[in-house]
Amino acid sequence: MTTTSNNVGIWIDHQQAIIVFAVPGHATVRTVKSHVAPHPHFGGSQVGGGEKKYDERFNHQLTRFYDDVLGQIGEPTSILILGPGEAKQQLAARLARSQAARSAVAVKAADALTEPQIIAKIVEHFEP
Repeated sequence: MTTTSNNVGIWIDHQQAIIVFAVPGHATVRTVKSHVAPHPHFGGSQVGGGEKKYDERFNHQLTRFYDDVLGQIGEPTSILILGPGEAKQQLAARLARSQAARSAVAVKAADALTEPQIIAKIVEHFEP
């Protein structure tokens, strides 16, 4: 189910996305979990292509996660993507190829934040 908002902020890493729908005086929050398996340690020779199979599964899980996130945001006018690692850039690239590509997109680095800190940062970004 999508929520309509002109301004959407997303804090994301490979484990979860916290989506904030910001309208003047109000913010609605939704969390999407990724269910991406953690990376096992591979050492020495791998019988059966262990790391290759992991990479394929990992990429498939990330693709499904990013699709879930994009399915939640609708078609906002502006999108702010925050996060500590590469997930924010990966989501931005996926967004550029999607229906929501008509949105203005800003990407900023942000450390691990609490949900109230995420909401405050996103609301502040969209304040006039």
